[in-house]
Amino acid sequence: MQYRSTRGIAPELGFSDTLLSGLAPDGGLYVPVSWPELPVDDRTLDYAATAAAVMAPYVGGDIADDDLGRMCREAYATFRHPATAPLVQIDDHRWVLELFHGPTLAFKDIALQLVGRLFDHVLAERGERITIVGATSGDTGSAAIDGVRHCENVDIVILYPRGRTSDVQRRQMTTVDAPNVHTVAIDGTFDDCQDLVKAMFADSFLRSELRLSAVNSINWARVMAQVVYYVTASRALQGPVSFSVPTGNFGNVLAGWIARRTGAPIRDFIVSSNANDILTRFIEHGDMSINGVVPTLSPSMDIQVSSNFERLLFEMDGRDGAMTGERLTNFRTSGRLEVDATAFDQWIRGSFRAARVDDDATLAEIARVHAATGMLIDPHTATATAAAALAQPGVDVISLATAHPAKFPDAVERATGIRPELPPELADLHERPERTVDLSADLAAVRSFVRSVSRVAR
Repeated sequence: MQYRSTRGIAPELGFSDTLLSGLAPDGGLYVPVSWPELPVDDRTLDYAATAAAVMAPYVGGDIADDDLGRMCREAYATFRHPATAPLVQIDDHRWVLELFHGPTLAFKDIALQLVGRLFDHVLAERGERITIVGATSGDTGSAAIDGVRHCENVDIVILYPRGRTSDVQRRQMTTVDAPNVHTVAIDGTFDDCQDLVKAMFADSFLRSELRLSAVNSINWARVMAQVVYYVTASRALQGPVSFSVPTGNFGNVLAGWIARRTGAPIRDFIVSSNANDILTRFIEHGDMSINGVVPTLSPSMDIQVSSNFERLLFEMDGRDGAMTGERLTNFRTSGRLEVDATAFDQWIRGSFRAARVDDDATLAEIARVHAATGMLIDPHTATATAAAALAQPGVDVISLATAHPAKFPDAVERATGIRPELPPELADLHERPERTVDLSADLAAVRSFVRSVSRVAR
């Protein structure tokens, strides 16, 4: 399997080089040159074995099947639930897919527990070292750090927006005492953090000097690993099913789209957003225009520029990288993305629906689900279960539960009067000392810090 950039200029790469590169040198995102078919449904396989089978065509022989299978087993052995991603029924035709049973209580663990092992495997074989630089709106940072904290060949720097994550999200990053882990609180929004990361990758000298790599969902391996739970869930209910997905950076729902594209029995997708509703406006009215970021109870979705939409846009543009690049350049300049009406009808209408769930509605939904089922859900999950009301009658709808309720205890307690407890292994999280650096959203300052902690050039 080879990978090409959505901007059409960078040379094609194999899987291992795509993994280590993250962002393409031309600023694009890597996608497979073709979409493989899913393997035959084998109900005798557990989650780890299914994951290895689904991902094998994307790895394309760069990693031996036995090694890929071993890494999948090791990655998902870290999860607290034996099913890894269990389905729970909450109403007639309504299901919740619990994706928060990993070490950091968020769906990002499903990809990043594996991606960390993939990094270390490839780097050890090559005798190389990399510096991961990532931006997080909350969950990616802690999951990435946990995924690579024991990697011998990786240094990681995570940027997060100061004061815009929950206390649990922040502490899961800043209390990790490992020599290869560094966190930076940026005075700005997640979009500011993401722009700083992209600017560093655009600096070809810095990128080469520090062997920069990405762990955000701009890295193809992240999206690849997330395809798996759409496959297992839709097959378990013998679809076609609908998925209701809380969405900020579009990576999660894109993984679902890929699962459907490659053969999973999925009818369509309901995209849920909070007050930062750029994707909802686009899906409803074709209006992708940037507004200011508003802090909400679901901070991981407080995003206006959804990076992973570029991969779908590339498909909408007939895989014409020059066209995609031009559209995105204009988007950055004008704050508005123009999409052809015919392409919109072909690719968006009928495949995606969308709902906007503000903070009041989020709290009401947390309370409703608890009263009806006894289940506590976090604010991000609540946007998905609320948006599931858009589903067609009689269709099974799977809402993605993307975070453990204890990651957002204030919101859950406000809605239900019950303060969810952290699992025993994290019970002392609030007593652990924090280690972080405060910086302004200044590229020179952030670049200097990354250079000072990276061990690649030493």
